[in-house]
Amino acid sequence: MATQIHPTALVEPGAELGPDCEIQAYAVVTKHVTLGARVVVHPFAVLGGDPQYLKFDRATASRVTVGAGTVIREHVTINRSIHAGGATRVGENCFLMAASHLGHDCAVGNQVVLANATLLAGHVEVGDHTFFGGSAAVHQFCRIGEGVMVAGHASITRDVAPYVMVAERDDVIGLNAIGLKRRGFSRAAIAELKSAYHAVFFTPGNIRDIAAKQLSVPTWESAEAKHFLGFFAAGKRSFARARRAAESAED
Repeated sequence: MATQIHPTALVEPGAELGPDCEIQAYAVVTKHVTLGARVVVHPFAVLGGDPQYLKFDRATASRVTVGAGTVIREHVTINRSIHAGGATRVGENCFLMAASHLGHDCAVGNQVVLANATLLAGHVEVGDHTFFGGSAAVHQFCRIGEGVMVAGHASITRDVAPYVMVAERDDVIGLNAIGLKRRGFSRAAIAELKSAYHAVFFTPGNIRDIAAKQLSVPTWESAEAKHFLGFFAAGKRSFARARRAAESAED
């Protein structure tokens, strides 16, 4: 079908809409937005609004980009970047449920789900296939790895490693085993991830050093285990830790 724009929606000149998009009643798509094919924007969503940053110069040329097939539900807000030429980015086939918010300069991967009222502060990075439960909130500059399950009402203030489940305040509660199986990860890959998980979270010491030492061991075969271990080499924030290791953790 051709792109459909409801008569009450506001799509500013300069917005770029891919084929077969649907902009529903009273939605706002500013001139700072690029939408991929088949994006659906539900009523009262606001895309490309100014960032919530007191020092922002509204003359700054920045954007929001949304990948193909993404669905944006009612009252979602996605703010544009604070940097000239920068963009707040949402990947393909994501599902942003009602009243969720993406702050400026977020980078959200593909097939990510934000349940109702999920809040991502500025500069948050989210890996592919991650799920946020309702009313989860993430501090600015945090990295959330691929395939993470974030519990509803969770408060995330640290980086969260790929393939884990996290709840409450930065509490890693195990591998996201169901998610791994649903994505067709092999038994061997899941077994290696379990070994890497235990090696990192239940070995006393500095978590970056532990992960780096494990990554240097040549016996790891799966790309998934290597990706998990490699996550700890980057970022500037500390890491969410497994509950049994939290009390003795040294970041």
